[in-house]
Amino acid sequence: MNPIYTSRARNDKIVRFLCLFAAAFGLMWLGLILFTLFWNGLAGLNFSVFTEMTPPPGSKTGGLANAIFGSLIMTVIGVGIGAPIGLFAGTYLAEYGRHEKLSNYVRFINDILLSAPSIVIGLFIYGAVVVPMGGFSGLAGSLALAVIVIPVVVRTTEDMLLLVPNQLREAASALGLPRSHVIRSIAYKAARTGIVTGILLATARVAGETAPLLFTALSNQFWNADLMKSMANLPVTINNFVQSPYEYWRQLAWTGALIITLAVLALNIVARMLDAERKKK
Repeated sequence: MNPIYTSRARNDKIVRFLCLFAAAFGLMWLGLILFTLFWNGLAGLNFSVFTEMTPPPGSKTGGLANAIFGSLIMTVIGVGIGAPIGLFAGTYLAEYGRHEKLSNYVRFINDILLSAPSIVIGLFIYGAVVVPMGGFSGLAGSLALAVIVIPVVVRTTEDMLLLVPNQLREAASALGLPRSHVIRSIAYKAARTGIVTGILLATARVAGETAPLLFTALSNQFWNADLMKSMANLPVTINNFVQSPYEYWRQLAWTGALIITLAVLALNIVARMLDAERKKK
């Protein structure tokens, strides 16, 4: 047998084994984390978790209703602010400024923002919003989440619009349609599934962010719908409860972590389904 072939076959087997081992090693830890989360979280999952307020110190009754409500409010507002900005910026990069020098700077800044630690964004909003306002607020938390959402949506929107064949734009322009109408009716329609997928992935990312909310919204143990005041949220509540000496608080922390995980998992599944549907077309 050719020694070169034997050497290549041996190297191929070694590399294949290392790849499989690395994949199995990563999946093992992921499985252990999920097993631990479900094992501890399901023990405290009941109806009262969604209907009762966070308990005071030492109490053995209570839930996470105010924290869940606060997280939903800030996440919806954050995505509502960040997604349109990211959509318009991504549209500019893909449609209007594809070959302009300014677009290169925008992409560079967007890449930096995309990889920036969320705690840095939280500190920025703390200095820009919390300090001038004189206190923590749900509005500041929403703005911090919006800043995290923007670069994700920018990147996804640009990539999806660049996948739209130029022949579609040229055909629409040949019919006399203005460029804005071509983008709205042709480009957006063709890239709609991919853009929605990007927004869902951005939502999944900010749903469990803790660091930026520690510096912006903080948390409390009451029901609050006023965005100008400190607002309860699941990530910070989990962070506070898991460090407490009270067994019931630690149980609620596990349950809250499970709720966030299930929500993020559901968003990712929907995003994957939409992406698979897009690839079939």
